[in-house]
Amino acid sequence: MAKPLILVCNDDGITSRGIRKLVNVVKNLGEVVVVAPDSPQSGMGHAITVGDTLRLTKNDLFGDIEAYECSGTPADCIKLAKHYVLKGKKIDLIVSGVNHGSNSSISVLYSGTMSAAIEGAIEGVPSIGFSLCDFDPSADMDHVDNYIEKVVTEALKNGLPKGIALNVNFPVKQKEPIKGIKMCRQANANWEEDFDERKDPYGRKYFWMVGNFVNHDKGEDNDEWALANNYVSIVPCQFDMTAHHAIPHLNEAWDI
Repeated sequence: MAKPLILVCNDDGITSRGIRKLVNVVKNLGEVVVVAPDSPQSGMGHAITVGDTLRLTKNDLFGDIEAYECSGTPADCIKLAKHYVLKGKKIDLIVSGVNHGSNSSISVLYSGTMSAAIEGAIEGVPSIGFSLCDFDPSADMDHVDNYIEKVVTEALKNGLPKGIALNVNFPVKQKEPIKGIKMCRQANANWEEDFDERKDPYGRKYFWMVGNFVNHDKGEDNDEWALANNYVSIVPCQFDMTAHHAIPHLNEAWDI
């Protein structure tokens, strides 16, 4: 029986510790191919390369696992993987990450990690993005292995609804073990930004974005609550951004 084909991507770049962690776990669950950015692409969202070159280079970073580094964005990597590297082959699952930093709540919109997974869902492939709520590049990830394996195994065995990608976030490693997994909704939270005005060595003005993450959500069924209480959070995400509930209101209220 043929092994399932698993495509691995990320947004922190092909040399990050997070993608090595993900490859090391899923290589035991199927045939793995890696296509990832050649440099960090955090905060890229669902950007794609238009009107510029894309370069794809084979990489031996993962030993005998077929791997490529791409000059483009995470979404570019998924497109190139499906339509060039693995053209004509059935991809059974796309996994992205493990991201260095949380992609819970509103951060899912800015995330290159999750955009790779969403691009997979657009292409009709079951897809999962994994993130650790610790931005330290050398953060301890030893507590995530079993949960990655469990989520990937379930996805391979039972599939995902059409057009859905899973946003999986892991809490920071604590003294106590993770309590379990929670299926969640996205928390009502946002970033409140400010721009610090500075000057470069030549006296020219530039800006540095700063700000704080503010959670307005008091519920116990959302991803922020789950992570704060030492659970793994899973939020099913979709690329159809239609606000279906708003259509009747607009049809009634607007004179068009």
